[in-house]
Amino acid sequence: MTPHSPLQVAVGGAHPYSITIGPGLLADGQALAACVRGRHVLLVSDSGVAPLYLAKLRAALQQVRPDLLVGEHVLPAGEASKTLAEFGRVIEALATLGATRDACVVALGGGVVGDLSGFAAACWMRGVDCVQVPTTLLAMVDSSVGGKTAVDIPAGKNLVGAFHPPRAVIADTLALSTLPARELRAGLAEVVKYGALGDATFFDWLQQHAGALLAGDSALLAEAIARSCAHKAAIVARDPFEKGERALLNLGHTFGHAIETEQGYSAPGREALNHGEAVAVGMLLAARLSTTLGMATAADEQRLRALLQALQLPVEIPAGLEPQALLGRMRLDKKNVAGRLRLVLWRGIGQAEVVPDVDEAAVLTVLEPR
Repeated sequence: MTPHSPLQVAVGGAHPYSITIGPGLLADGQALAACVRGRHVLLVSDSGVAPLYLAKLRAALQQVRPDLLVGEHVLPAGEASKTLAEFGRVIEALATLGATRDACVVALGGGVVGDLSGFAAACWMRGVDCVQVPTTLLAMVDSSVGGKTAVDIPAGKNLVGAFHPPRAVIADTLALSTLPARELRAGLAEVVKYGALGDATFFDWLQQHAGALLAGDSALLAEAIARSCAHKAAIVARDPFEKGERALLNLGHTFGHAIETEQGYSAPGREALNHGEAVAVGMLLAARLSTTLGMATAADEQRLRALLQALQLPVEIPAGLEPQALLGRMRLDKKNVAGRLRLVLWRGIGQAEVVPDVDEAAVLTVLEPR
């Protein structure tokens, strides 16, 4: 990937922080050390990312701060590690380190590592600093920003967690060069979400550059990350605890989480959709439901389908998932009120809104195989 200058996105609100996006940041010891207030640092990563970047990050940090007491915890890669049991192991690692109130947890990896590390940081001594160092596109544009941390339980994704804004987000775009193509596509699904929910101009830009983004163009990916983060940062600053418009960031997620949960994260006998792929399908289901309810035209639904297909993302529910079972999962969504479905739908590209009391019969219609 061709190097480009770092980009900065400021997140405002009660707990402001900065997002830095650029090449070579994993080796920037000054930037990393500037985030650490005390002497204890726990580096959390997974079995896929740690062999690539953990030693580099640790060396850069300790070169600037040789006084640091640094611990490491490496968890098995994959969504199956985002559990209360693994959360407990991170807490034990903090205890072994002797981490004090000014300790810092550094989350090096994708969304699973970021969510789990952030939740552990939120709970250790009722809250210590967490620095998010995302290494996947999906984490760079979504899970590392905004302070929502959680683990999964059998009943559903992200049902146990806390709001805990990071001290900083440091996104090294060079890490994307080692990202599997499928993971890059998954991240692009979340990028599309920002255009779909609130920025028709960005959606047009994504249509124009879909091929280059899919091919891993570094400068265009950096721009896509920065624009996505700026969208999320603005919404999060206005609604840090998801009391209102922040729910718009869940466009496609209620459907997508239902698919992920119902397929058991790793469905036996077939390859399960990952989070970004499930969100892609979920966004299209939300658009289809909006068309069914008369809120939007089929033309916008088709534009979304075409862009997702151009980015080589799935657009249909995996075979074998029953509509009633998916609806049952959707009833557990945290946005619901008094047992009634509350979904993020749209009135066309760039015009998402939260719709209360959605008719379950209409939802079942779009969940039926086509």
